[in-house]
Amino acid sequence: MNRRLRLTLLGVGAMNSPRFAPAGLLLSCAGHRVAFDGGPGAEPPPGRLDGWLVTDEHAELRSALRRSAAARGVRPRAGDLEVHVAETAVCVRCRPVAHTSHPAYGYRIEAGGAVAVWAPEFWEFPPWAAGADLMFAEAAAWDRPIRFRGGVGGHLPVLAVAEQAERQGVRRLVYAHIGRPTLRAIDAGARPPAGEWGVEGRTYTLPFT
Repeated sequence: MNRRLRLTLLGVGAMNSPRFAPAGLLLSCAGHRVAFDGGPGAEPPPGRLDGWLVTDEHAELRSALRRSAAARGVRPRAGDLEVHVAETAVCVRCRPVAHTSHPAYGYRIEAGGAVAVWAPEFWEFPPWAAGADLMFAEAAAWDRPIRFRGGVGGHLPVLAVAEQAERQGVRRLVYAHIGRPTLRAIDAGARPPAGEWGVEGRTYTLPFT
């Protein structure tokens, strides 16, 4: 049996990105498939889904996600999910993130010692992402934070995400929610001090025991 997690980026854009589809991920493992977030242009390919998990149940794309998920026979939701590959459980755990005035989440995916994290939006680096083998992270802002009106949260900038990820022992960091300030930095030739830009359609693999 092919004992590996396959994590495919469906999109890497922040809201209303002029260049990328909305940030989304597809987890595949031994016939099981779980979608995370996404939206128009970032839907999972045809086929059965075990679930469709979201990081924000109040997001602007919620209506589009409901329609896409309903066509697959699932309902988009925030929560835990578990599937089994032989004797190994693939555990998807919903964890809170500081982001805005209402509850928002990220996901810690664990299987046989391998750990992946999907956390495309946050104002504070999530402590539960520490030690991840692979983390898909916030990149809406580049060198300065984006604050929401009323001081109710926002987006941590790439430079701070890189610093915190290194400090927290993240082994591979992939930026997967790229906003306009970061696009301007990319176009100017800037590179993050740690991590790499996510690529739409690229599959990242993690073997597990």
